[in-house]
Amino acid sequence: MLAELTRKHGALLRSYASTLGGSAGRLIISLLYFVSLANSFSISDFGLFASASAAGIVLSRVISFGFVSPLYRTATVKPQLLGTYYAGFLAAALVSLPVAALAGWIIFRAFFSGLVAGPVFVAIIVSEMLLWRSLETIVIVNNGLNRFGRAAMLVVIGTALRALAALAFAFSADHSLGAWVFYYLGANALSLAAALIFYLPRRRLRFRPKLYLRRAMDALWTSGAEILFYIQMELDKLAVLAIGGAELAGIYAIVMRLADLTALPVRAFNMLLVQKMMRMAQALRSFKTRAGIEFLIFAVSAAGLAALAALLWLYPNALGRNVSLVAGVLGLAICVPGFRNLVEYHAELLYARSQTGLRMLNLGLLAAMKMLLLASVLMNAPETRAWLLQMNLVFALLWACSAFLTYSAMRIPSRRV
Repeated sequence: MLAELTRKHGALLRSYASTLGGSAGRLIISLLYFVSLANSFSISDFGLFASASAAGIVLSRVISFGFVSPLYRTATVKPQLLGTYYAGFLAAALVSLPVAALAGWIIFRAFFSGLVAGPVFVAIIVSEMLLWRSLETIVIVNNGLNRFGRAAMLVVIGTALRALAALAFAFSADHSLGAWVFYYLGANALSLAAALIFYLPRRRLRFRPKLYLRRAMDALWTSGAEILFYIQMELDKLAVLAIGGAELAGIYAIVMRLADLTALPVRAFNMLLVQKMMRMAQALRSFKTRAGIEFLIFAVSAAGLAALAALLWLYPNALGRNVSLVAGVLGLAICVPGFRNLVEYHAELLYARSQTGLRMLNLGLLAAMKMLLLASVLMNAPETRAWLLQMNLVFALLWACSAFLTYSAMRIPSRRV
């Protein structure tokens, strides 16, 4: 049976092994980064940094107005046009900068004024929005070209440089948020330099505006959908900061960061599935296949968090003093990563089928629903154990709504972009 599976799907399994190898390396390095940083900051400063970083991730999706999507589709299907789409991406990125800057100023005034110094906030936003997002774009292009090993190695290098910066910060004398941003900017700048010099596929730039106009709607829908996706994925940290304060935001950030570590192998699978569906839209027609994939994603995610919870239950200080604050309660959120990763998987399915408008609508509904549910939980269950238990129900409701919307949309014939 294994021989038959390898014969039929050998190339796919090798691609997944390459991608998963990068994810495994990134998982270990990300854990080192998280432990160094979480135990260097106070809980309040960690909550503020996590919230500002989340805002930067959302704003990074404004850059280029979603032109990363046509760039990825071109790398996957028509790589000979990559140089033309490089030029379009750079032009769109320049045009989008004032919009992203204005959005960043609004977020700062709404959530961070008086809590974080303006230059510190700008440094975090620039790191996420320009430096790290540019590296991610180069990773995306390499994945589209089936250069999975190179893409995985670049992610590992970038994550490793961040981890080294966090380790240097942990051994420094000043553990303030203002001191950290210099390490953070430097690590992200070095990562991008390595990406540009060694990993960017070289192509001659050709600027063809007429060609971009045909892809503009796909790019804009994708940009809107990604902004909404990361709003419902990341800006819950801002909601916790606004409702519960910096310390509760720090505890929530620690729990969600540990949950997010379980998503790395799932994202490797999602990326390969998206590429397959771009080439063969009916790849998931079978209900049995869809149900099996959903079960596996949930099981792998829950098992990952259960392993971390067991480690912290046996050895509360294994990941440091600050992380030990959640040692006794992490297991209460056992279902959160599974449902969270499934919502991300559903969004990827609609992107693969080019149903970007429906994807944006679904993610908007989920973002509004999540904010309302989260606010209700935090205001009515202030005790940590109570709101962590109720978070399972919040994410279960989000998954049920996402599954209904996604599989209803998949009954509509897909179109190729």
